[in-house]
Amino acid sequence: MLKTISGFDRIGEENAFAVLARATELAGQGRDIINLGIGQPDFRTPDHIVEAAVKALRDGHHGYTPATGIAPLREAVSADLLKRHDVETDPGNVLIVPGGKVTMFMAILMFGEPGTEILYPDPGFPIYRSMIEFTGARPVPVPIREENDFAFSASETLSLINDKTRLLILNSPANPTGGVTPRSEIEALVHGLDSHPDVAVMSDEIYSQMTYDGMEHVSLLQFESLRDRLILLDGWSKTYAMTGWRMGFALWPECLIDKARKLAVNAWSCVNAPAQFAGLAALTGPQTEVGHMVSEFDSRRKTIVEGLNALPGISCRTPLGAFYAFPNIKDTGWQAKALASALLEETGVATIGGPDFGILGEGYIRLSYANSTKNIKKALERINSFLMN
Repeated sequence: MLKTISGFDRIGEENAFAVLARATELAGQGRDIINLGIGQPDFRTPDHIVEAAVKALRDGHHGYTPATGIAPLREAVSADLLKRHDVETDPGNVLIVPGGKVTMFMAILMFGEPGTEILYPDPGFPIYRSMIEFTGARPVPVPIREENDFAFSASETLSLINDKTRLLILNSPANPTGGVTPRSEIEALVHGLDSHPDVAVMSDEIYSQMTYDGMEHVSLLQFESLRDRLILLDGWSKTYAMTGWRMGFALWPECLIDKARKLAVNAWSCVNAPAQFAGLAALTGPQTEVGHMVSEFDSRRKTIVEGLNALPGISCRTPLGAFYAFPNIKDTGWQAKALASALLEETGVATIGGPDFGILGEGYIRLSYANSTKNIKKALERINSFLMN
């Protein structure tokens, strides 16, 4: 029998893809499936971005690029960060990566090993915990509580840091809850981190341009005291409806960028060349489609929250960011994963059970409103009929 290293036995997965596979299988059998499970915009990538990739191919950009990404794209990322966060950054510290998960993998791999601890949000993106466990580090959940509007608590987060803590992972706006942590809480956290100068921070800001009701996205990049240990994760997937292009970027501190570059060389050599030109067009071209998408998500958000709160046994806080609702289903009498499975198999509505996002996710399910208003309303009707029977 072949034996792999023990770390591979600890790798988890993102169950949203398992649900997607099952939903696709059922659709292939002729079932009418409404997918509110996968976190993927239902919009097309804007035409000018697609055309930029086509042009790059026609212009002969068929070869390798630098492992860190083409220089114009890294410069455009720095310009975009300046425009959005009013912070000057060095394009030399930007790394273009094939999707946001890669930055998580690299950061956790750099800091995780047996005998260390890494803090991560719970409920949170499942890859955080999966990769922490792979490295042998101890995963320490930072509770993300409904009563706090799914924002993290600075004091609770700081209380979990000890001399074994190597990395703190933060996510706002957040998956799966849609929570957005306010500036006051972030400032309190940054101030408290002054007492823990050896703890690195990875800030997952992939939903940074999706906030609602006047809620401000506060980037950790804005705090100078953190910049020498901050890994910023962002990208194109959500903002520009480019999930399948596999395009992300990270801003690394000076002390880590060369380590990240070496990992890139060893793992994937470089990101797909035409896709990088598409990413350049996305950042430097018109942003009207971004505004349109966010406005449409806002409208769908109101529809889904109102509909969820009208369902028997369900209550739902209004999410302030991303494109997810995370309703409380405890009064239905169902366990979360069992309910999510039953909704898919019996009603054709794909959702994700809260425990797939962490131990504190029991009692909740995640619904993505990156689907049409028509489908959202139809899904809510099906869920209502199911719960009433």
